[in-house]
Amino acid sequence: MSHGIALIDTLLIGTPEPLGPKGVPSSIQARRPVPGPVQADENGLFGDRVGDDRVHGGAEKAIHLYPFDHYARWAAEQPVMAPHLAAPGAFGENFCVAGVTEADICLGDVVEVGGAQLQVSQARQPCWKLGARFGLPALPRLVQKSGRTGWYYRVLKPGAISQGDPIRLLDRPHPAWDIARTLRTLYVDTLNREALEELAELNGASPGLHRLAANRLANAVVEDWGRRLDGV
Repeated sequence: MSHGIALIDTLLIGTPEPLGPKGVPSSIQARRPVPGPVQADENGLFGDRVGDDRVHGGAEKAIHLYPFDHYARWAAEQPVMAPHLAAPGAFGENFCVAGVTEADICLGDVVEVGGAQLQVSQARQPCWKLGARFGLPALPRLVQKSGRTGWYYRVLKPGAISQGDPIRLLDRPHPAWDIARTLRTLYVDTLNREALEELAELNGASPGLHRLAANRLANAVVEDWGRRLDGV
């Protein structure tokens, strides 16, 4: 989507339902297609809720997009996931979109969708709830390693969004910082000072990314991923 247009193939909202053996509230398996129009504001899509607002939702994670292109690869690599991948929304996303991946989208991208303007704030950081949703505890680590995470938008200008609306790129302030590079910095080349210095100050990246990069620079240590990925 460097200069082109993608379309919202499926628009999804949901409310939390019990997930996993402990019945933890989550919307990851509860988002359902809606035709729209649905109003989007700084908190996301009207009627869409998260189970734990300490780590999900909020202004910096208002709307989640997951590329539909990844569905077939996951089904081929992990057959146990295939039954859940028969319909969009399997990853708890709000936008299911074909034809774009993490290599096509950059931190800080500003897009117009329906009557709203959105900005890419960060990549999704996979958590243990993905494993619970698919019955595959290793999945969060597989998603992180694969780079097939999807990404989040903040809402810059409220407006109504519908299924089938085009996603039009208005501005790309950081063409060198596609989501794929962001993920390499977060999870592969984890203590690259030059990259971390850039990321710590990158206008449009989420405050969470700024803090993560600054902490690594200050301490020369990568944060523990265990609780997020494994739930322990």
